[in-house]
Amino acid sequence: MFYIFAIHFNTTHSLSKVKQNKLIIIILVTTFVMYNYFVYTQTSIEPTQKLSELAIKGQQLYQENNCTACHQIYGLGGYLGPDLTNIVSNPIKGPEYVKAFLNSGVKSMPKFNFSENEKEAFVQFLAEVDKTGYYPNYKAEMQPDGWVKLMYKTNE
Repeated sequence: MFYIFAIHFNTTHSLSKVKQNKLIIIILVTTFVMYNYFVYTQTSIEPTQKLSELAIKGQQLYQENNCTACHQIYGLGGYLGPDLTNIVSNPIKGPEYVKAFLNSGVKSMPKFNFSENEKEAFVQFLAEVDKTGYYPNYKAEMQPDGWVKLMYKTNE
């Protein structure tokens, strides 16, 4: 009789364990779905930067000629050449500097045969990237809630 009670208790206990596990899985999946819905349906606080038609052509040139293999924008890209984020607003360099290096090449930079219109598009792309912010952003400020407040050129 004790043996039968033990079998009945084990099956009842294991059934409640299965129900408990199912409930935990349902709660976890529901939490996961709600979290993803909340995270991926929120709009961005900062408006996205829209590029002009000329800048889009410059961006296409940047991508087609694989400039990212050697150069960075906001620190993302290759490390052979300089970061191009703020090169247009740099008082020592600027748009004419960029145009001069596009077709002449330096050290390991290849010589390109860009037309004047292509150089203008390329510089316009870099100028519009330049307007978006600073890199590196030394005026970044850590907020108490963990977010980082960045200084944008449009906020000045």
